[in-house]
Amino acid sequence: MKNFSIVMVLVFVSVLKIEGQNRTDLIKSNKWFIAGPSVENEEAINALRLKKGIVLVTAKENPKREIELNVMITNSETNDGVPTNISNKSKYVEITYQSTQIIKLQAREGNAEGTGCVHGGSHPRVSLPASPKHFSTIKIPWTDFKQDELPNGKTLNLNNICKLNFVNYNPVSGSLLKIKKVVF
Repeated sequence: MKNFSIVMVLVFVSVLKIEGQNRTDLIKSNKWFIAGPSVENEEAINALRLKKGIVLVTAKENPKREIELNVMITNSETNDGVPTNISNKSKYVEITYQSTQIIKLQAREGNAEGTGCVHGGSHPRVSLPASPKHFSTIKIPWTDFKQDELPNGKTLNLNNICKLNFVNYNPVSGSLLKIKKVVF
């Protein structure tokens, strides 16, 4: 009986280890894109990501509009593509980040016209709380993503997801967003 218990524990640990290895980490695997008044451009963001495994965005002096950092769910050399069907086995997205301001995380869906991820589609979202002093890890259930963050807002369709947008709607000079991990 003791040997059976030990074998069961080892099998359970092995399964958890394999599941963890099969999760997609968008920091490691996918190109990132930026729009808005940031110090870093797309090339700098991706060079740092590949070299150090971190995405960094700094708001320029006196930013006049929002900053949007995004990544396609299916890797693409362009900030466009086809929607992805995320497995129903994926229950949440896990993010390790540091931010001096609240960030809105949008899960952008494909558009109603059926032309993929070209402008349009809904943007169910959640808020990432500021974490200015240290990196925080948050697990966000996909079911928490609602249109306009309304309790009765349209929920995310995991069969039609294009990208994740990290948006700072009101950046202040020098505000930072650092992301180390985005897995699902």
